[in-house]
Amino acid sequence: MQTLLADFIRDTPEGREADAILRKCVHCGFCTATCPTYQVIGDDLDSPRGRIYLMKRALEGAPVTDRTRLHLDRCLTCRACETTCPSGVRYGRLVDIGRAIVEARTGRPWSERLQRAICSLVLPRAGLFAGLLVLGRMFRALLPPALKEKVPERITAPGVWPAARHPRKMLVLRGCVQPSLAPGINAAAARVLDRLGISLVEAPGGCCGALRFHLNRQDDGRDDMRALIDAWWPAIEEGGVEAIVTTASGCGVTIKEYGELLEHDPAYREKAARVSALARDIAEAIPPEAIRAHRARAKVAFQAPCTLQHGMRIRGAAEALLDRAGYELTPVVDGHLCCGSAGTYSILQPELSRTLRARKLDSLQGGRPEIIATANIGCLSHLQGGTATPVRHWIELLDEAMQP
Repeated sequence: MQTLLADFIRDTPEGREADAILRKCVHCGFCTATCPTYQVIGDDLDSPRGRIYLMKRALEGAPVTDRTRLHLDRCLTCRACETTCPSGVRYGRLVDIGRAIVEARTGRPWSERLQRAICSLVLPRAGLFAGLLVLGRMFRALLPPALKEKVPERITAPGVWPAARHPRKMLVLRGCVQPSLAPGINAAAARVLDRLGISLVEAPGGCCGALRFHLNRQDDGRDDMRALIDAWWPAIEEGGVEAIVTTASGCGVTIKEYGELLEHDPAYREKAARVSALARDIAEAIPPEAIRAHRARAKVAFQAPCTLQHGMRIRGAAEALLDRAGYELTPVVDGHLCCGSAGTYSILQPELSRTLRARKLDSLQGGRPEIIATANIGCLSHLQGGTATPVRHWIELLDEAMQP
């Protein structure tokens, strides 16, 4: 693809990066086959190919409109197109750059600005979110249906977190919404690793930065990344930290990209690269040979989050561990497609999100599973709001299988 970027962006780091990405795209259209929004809407401008065209025009200085912004807003950033693309176009990075340009050159209605401001204020702050969740559960019956489905009726106690007693040590991201919505996930991961001779330590720090970054508050998102690096750095400097583990794939993919997202920050460039090198999804920290089935267990449909399969390119690892633990994995048609959660997408694009969830649940429940398992708190919460089938993190299932 030929490009002629405008003066305002051409010689910036973002401009050079965007130009290189754009020049890889040959507009073949393979990406349309795996784009969830194109499957629903059928408009080429709601496909990666169409959005690339819109971003190219914006970067070349052409006028942008609210309609341009809407097509970019509808993108889930699921990155299924990256998995499909034969040319290796890094669409996820391009859409980050393009969205920032379009956002700066258009004006959102006040209702959208307020909605995004509330998400940016509440969701990354674990304490504030926890307090509001308590209130939400108290008055759950009075909430509107769209909000009610996001507030769980019951929250399971986390159980015992093993004391740090092994020479091998890993840090785990505490996160922002997960400690309140599903406190048992990290505790289950700690118990699994403890049985394998690894102590999991919940390090200080909150949001990984993904939430505000993908709300087009990219400077704020990078500030969250720096704050998390600062919180982890003393433990990293001391040595002995084998890995930084994440149990939410949405956070994991972002942390693995810290080195890239902060590469132009001289004060944090090297630290960010070090953190990214240490980052592991929990599935990568568990050797399959350590898991043995003691008896046959429940039928499970595994929903692979986009951030796991397309972002981190981790496929089959969690499923293999569940299989070895004795769970019967049911087939899932179109497992590559997004469930519609996508961070704040289910809040900001509710109609599309519910349509995608309905399609995903049809696929997941086709094999009549007793449990749906996933690897990301956002997907877990979103899917559970649309089905009576229990939705759980797969590490909790593995923890139960490994109990004496």
